[in-house]
Amino acid sequence: MNKIPLSVVVMTRNEEKNIAECFDSIKDWVEEIVVVDDYSSDNTLDIVKQYTDKIYQRKWEMEGIQRNFAYSKASCDYILSLDADERISPELCDEIVDIFTKGAEFEGYNIPHKNYLGKHWIKYGGWYPNAKLKMFKKDNFKYEEAEYHPRAIFEGKTFTLKENIIHYNYPDFHSMFAKINHQTDFEAKKWIRDKRKMNLAICIRKMITRFFKEYFIKWGCKDGFIGFFMALYSGMYQFYTYCKYWEIKKGITK
Repeated sequence: MNKIPLSVVVMTRNEEKNIAECFDSIKDWVEEIVVVDDYSSDNTLDIVKQYTDKIYQRKWEMEGIQRNFAYSKASCDYILSLDADERISPELCDEIVDIFTKGAEFEGYNIPHKNYLGKHWIKYGGWYPNAKLKMFKKDNFKYEEAEYHPRAIFEGKTFTLKENIIHYNYPDFHSMFAKINHQTDFEAKKWIRDKRKMNLAICIRKMITRFFKEYFIKWGCKDGFIGFFMALYSGMYQFYTYCKYWEIKKGITK
C-alpha cells in the first residue's frame, strides 16, 4: 500500500500495553508518526523507536499546550491525532486512504468512535457514534491552552466519516476510577482559573442532569449495568471535581 501524506501524532506516558497495537493499525499507510512522550518510566520509548524516529520528550503542563506542541512537530499538511488506546479499523483505513488518493476536499474530518469499557462496546448514552474532529489541516487547528478538555479552535469546513476509530477507553473499573481521579485534578484547577461560579447546589443539579440525560434521554439504560455505571460516572465527575475545587477554595490544598 502506498503511503499517504498524513502525519499521525500521538502523545504518550507509560503506554507500553497500548502503543504497539495503535501503531500497527497505521504504520503501513501513513507517511509519518510523531510521538511526544511525557517521560515514560516503562518500555514505551523502546517500543516507539521500532516505528518512528520522530520522538520528542516534554513534561506535561496543560493538555492544550502539550497537544499544540505535538502538532507543531508534524511535517505533513494534514494531521491525524490519535491516543495510544485508539486503533484505526481496517474499514476506516480504506476510507482515509481513499480521501487522500482523490485529494482531501475539507479542512477537517470528524471520525466516529466505538468506545469500550473492557470488552463491552458502549453503544448508548451518547457514547456512539460520538464523532470527533480527529483529522485536520495543520494550519487550521489548535487548542486553547487549558489544563483539561481544552476547546478546539478550528477554521474551515468539516466532513464526518462513516467508519470508526476503535477506542479502548478503560480496560476495567479500576482504571476508570484512577482516570477520574487524575482528570478531576486538572478540571478543578480549570474551574479556579476560569473563576467559575460553583457551589454545592449547582454541582448537585449538574450531577442529576448529566445522569438523567445519559441514562434516559440518550438511552444509556439499553446498555444494562454498564449504561447505568457510565451515566453515574458522568455525574460523579462533577462531584469529584467540586470536592477538589472546594478544597482549593478553602486553602486545604493548592
